[in-house]
Amino acid sequence: TGPMSSECLGNLLRITLSAEYFEDKYLSFSVVDQSGIAWELDEAMASQCGYTVTYRNWSNIEFRASALSCHSHLEKDVFTVTIQIKASHTPDMKNAATHLKSASCHYGPWSPRELVCESNYMEVSVRREVPQTAKDFIQDEPEDWTLAFPEAKAGEASIWQIVFHQPEEKKALLVSDAWSTGYGLNTTETRVLLRIPYTAVQIQLVEVDLFLQAQGVTFSVVRSSMFYKQRWMILVVDTAVACPVDGVDYANKTIIWTVPKYIQPLSAGATSFKDVLVEAGVDLHKLSAEEMASRKYVLLNDLNAITMKIPIGAEGGYYKTSVISGQHGAKYTINLFLEHQWEDNKWGLTKHTIIKEIETPFEQVELAITNNSNLSARLMNVTVGTFLPDVELVNLTFEGATLAVPEAVQHGYLTYDIRYANGSKAYVIQVSFDAPSIKKEYVRADMRAYTLNVTLAFMTHPTSETFAVPVITASTVKDAVLPSARGFCDGRNLHLIITHGNVDQNWLPFISGWHLTPEAVQKNNYSLRDNGTHLAISVPFLSSYVNYEDFHTSGIKASLHLSLKDGTTLANRRDFSISCRFSPSELIQCLPNGTVVITAVKLVGIADLDTSLLVLRDRHCKPSLVTEKTATFKFNVNTCGTSRKFNSTTMTYENEVLYFRPGNDTPVYQLKFVCSYAIKQTVDVRYESKKNPPPSIKPGFGSLALSLKLFKEKSYSDPYQESEYPVVKYLREALYFEVELLQPEDVRLELNLDDCWATNSQSQDSLPQWPILINGCENSEDSYRTVFHEVNYSLRVTFPQHLKRFEVKMFTFVQGTTLLQE
Repeated sequence: TGPMSSECLGNLLRITLSAEYFEDKYLSFSVVDQSGIAWELDEAMASQCGYTVTYRNWSNIEFRASALSCHSHLEKDVFTVTIQIKASHTPDMKNAATHLKSASCHYGPWSPRELVCESNYMEVSVRREVPQTAKDFIQDEPEDWTLAFPEAKAGEASIWQIVFHQPEEKKALLVSDAWSTGYGLNTTETRVLLRIPYTAVQIQLVEVDLFLQAQGVTFSVVRSSMFYKQRWMILVVDTAVACPVDGVDYANKTIIWTVPKYIQPLSAGATSFKDVLVEAGVDLHKLSAEEMASRKYVLLNDLNAITMKIPIGAEGGYYKTSVISGQHGAKYTINLFLEHQWEDNKWGLTKHTIIKEIETPFEQVELAITNNSNLSARLMNVTVGTFLPDVELVNLTFEGATLAVPEAVQHGYLTYDIRYANGSKAYVIQVSFDAPSIKKEYVRADMRAYTLNVTLAFMTHPTSETFAVPVITASTVKDAVLPSARGFCDGRNLHLIITHGNVDQNWLPFISGWHLTPEAVQKNNYSLRDNGTHLAISVPFLSSYVNYEDFHTSGIKASLHLSLKDGTTLANRRDFSISCRFSPSELIQCLPNGTVVITAVKLVGIADLDTSLLVLRDRHCKPSLVTEKTATFKFNVNTCGTSRKFNSTTMTYENEVLYFRPGNDTPVYQLKFVCSYAIKQTVDVRYESKKNPPPSIKPGFGSLALSLKLFKEKSYSDPYQESEYPVVKYLREALYFEVELLQPEDVRLELNLDDCWATNSQSQDSLPQWPILINGCENSEDSYRTVFHEVNYSLRVTFPQHLKRFEVKMFTFVQGTTLLQE
């Protein structure tokens, strides 16, 4: 009991370390000899001296020692082994706790020859009083012994030697040389021992045939003789040993282990054989026939071989986690052993004990991911499993960051395991719906989906294999708050104010399928403001993305349709619209000088209408400004087929905007408009003759807001945007400039340009310079003189007197024949 327990199993002692006590600790094993000296074990020493350390049943650690191990104390039929174990929480073994365990086992009687096939070594021990030679044996196998006697005669008294017999050579080693090579040799009062690691160079792989089977069983075989001189005697002992390497097959979810009964290297020189005993078991425990039947084991003992059949998953074995190419799976492991005793006319009784750990091939294991989220508590709760006990969750990866389990807690990820009665376990991940790493997505109606996307990394013990399990699971919650809107109109604009919900953070505003980007808003003179809680949009009544549904004398019905679309998929999420009637006066200007400016709008009911083909009564009168939805005409009342009527007080001018489909003289669009002017107007004017001084302009100071824009064409409808600079032009290609007075908007003001010049850099004072305008006039010395363009009323131009437009031919600065650059 306690951290360690011991058990005697024939000629082996087993000490089991408690998994609960030694879990997650670094261990070192030492064997204590009779003098109290501790010899630290490594793999080479363990296989040479008869020790085995294995990990069994997930976490349990086993230490096994042979009765004839190097440091055991053998007295009569009792052998005693003492081990020392140091356990530390750090690999440097600092502050290690030391544990001593001594155990004694009785074993006897010994058979004349005993063979042990452990997992890391082969062992043969024979009685020293066994006759050295047999006449028939020498005749049958002369090659085995011809060199033994000369080597023995040449050796010194009482010095053991060993001769290895291989097909190509015979090799003799002194005991010291054999020991340094990794062999274990020992002698007691009654026995001679040879222990051979499976890595020894003298091992031969020999295939032993099975009756009526195409493929035999491969054995690791060493044929050797040990001898020494004692006074006048030469004692030669046959120390051949053989252990099966394979012989395991799998069929119908069953392990089939076959061991040939008679192996030639072990039966050399013998002519008669008799089975004495065949026993088998698990973990060095022999099982009765009833116990085997209850576990559905089958033990077959026929003439030539012994066969064990074990159902995969049967009691006695265990599953352990395995990882191949990052895939999580399992292997079934069972530690079988077989004891075969036979008699022959050479040795008498031979006892052959074979310990065979069998591991089935890798089988992938599907893991279940179960979402048990608590919607009322807004807690994501996901179970991942089932795992074997040898698996540990080590880290989580989300949003590109990999965090160890304790660190993940600080980011809202709580993990713990659930242990089941059969030893397996599952892991639970809990995280709040409101954690930043949880993706929130609007689904439908008032539903939102919360998606957990985390990758769990696991490690197996003690093999330290790693694998990852991606977990992507979603929970749908009825907590979506959709955006709402209200709208209104003033004299010249349509307005929509949208109140944000909790789902539209990444939704984008579209008007008639057109994305409202800040650049597009600025270009079209719209207004777009977002303060985090509200989105306000204002669109002029006359705009390309306003729909015109009908017009009457009472007004023009205009509507604005706004869609909110998903920022990733562009799926339509929400639609809003507002409709208002605007005064017809917004479409017409009747100027005092007899000029009429009329804007016709395209109605939604005439989808194929081309605004550029709209005409007046005189079809030669075409629009001066065209957009997708509007056409603007500017003409005098005495032209374009305008009719006039008189009455006592007014003169009324009437015309129509018409649209004809090709080949049809009946208009499908007809917009009638009138301008009325007063005929008589009496004005009282007081006149007084007085000599007044000539008018003068008084200089003053004030704040003016001006803009200078470069346009792409002579129509001055499409200015270059900031993102399009620098603009590339060829020599003598036209540049269209517009200077506008922005503030104040006083109709009494008129903008006049005095001097305008070009420089070779962004600094207005840099040299060289070239004048484009001098005292408001073009430069007479210029080869291509500046051209002024008239500015008229339009939808964009309310005060023509506040703008000046001129055209300059592209030029560059040169000095002689050299191009000057900044």
